[in-house]
Amino acid sequence: MKKVKINEIEYELVKDDDCFDLDEIVEKLKDIDYFSSFDYIFGDYSYDKVRLKGFLDKKNPKVKEINNIDNLEDYKKNYCSFGCKTFLLKKVD
Repeated sequence: MKKVKINEIEYELVKDDDCFDLDEIVEKLKDIDYFSSFDYIFGDYSYDKVRLKGFLDKKNPKVKEINNIDNLEDYKKNYCSFGCKTFLLKKVD
């Protein structure tokens, strides 16, 4: 799996529909530490713009139903454009 570094945090690119652009994500997240508390960053492209959402591992004490990575497929079905390209980054421990 490809490893990338965003805001000094290392991630593995665990899923990619051939849409992940490291430079775009680094630029979008520079000086933003919002996603540093999440175990995963999910990205989807709708209307040529990337949208990001943070998810947590089910073992994380802060996990809630809305941000549980086990519910990713439901999130994609309910909140993403049909057939959109997506990627998933997992924080490396």
